Amino acid sequence: MDSMDSPAPRVRRRDRHGRGMRGPVAPPQVPLSASRADTFRDLVLDSVERLERRWPQLADVEFLVMEVPPAVTSETVPLGGSTPAEKNEPARVVVYRRPVEIRSKSRDERALLVHEVVVEQVADLLGLSPESVDPRYGQD
Repeated sequence: MDSMDSPAPRVRRRDRHGRGMRGPVAPPQVPLSASRADTFRDLVLDSVERLERRWPQLADVEFLVMEVPPAVTSETVPLGGSTPAEKNEPARVVVYRRPVEIRSKSRDERALLVHEVVVEQVADLLGLSPESVDPRYGQD
């Protein structure tokens, strides 16, 4: 038998256990690439959208998510902060992701805490009580 008669290498269409190709890891509608930071940002945006329906002036406020607050001098770590508008700078509300994540156990609990932080910071910015910014504040 010469080398010309040897069979061509076979193309493997199945894995070695005979099950074939496996299906997708997750359904197409589920985002696999959503990081924790992206998910957290979405929670903040959802909360802001809820408040903007009631307070249209919030469209001029810049909402930010930061990992951690700047160096803390007090004993408690803040969950958020706000700064009023200045000459060339818009008003800002900041939510600190890591402290909020540490204080919440589930996604639902995190969503409630994010909303409370956003409401508290908006109330501080507007000079109102949190209950007047969102009547459901503290009831969830």
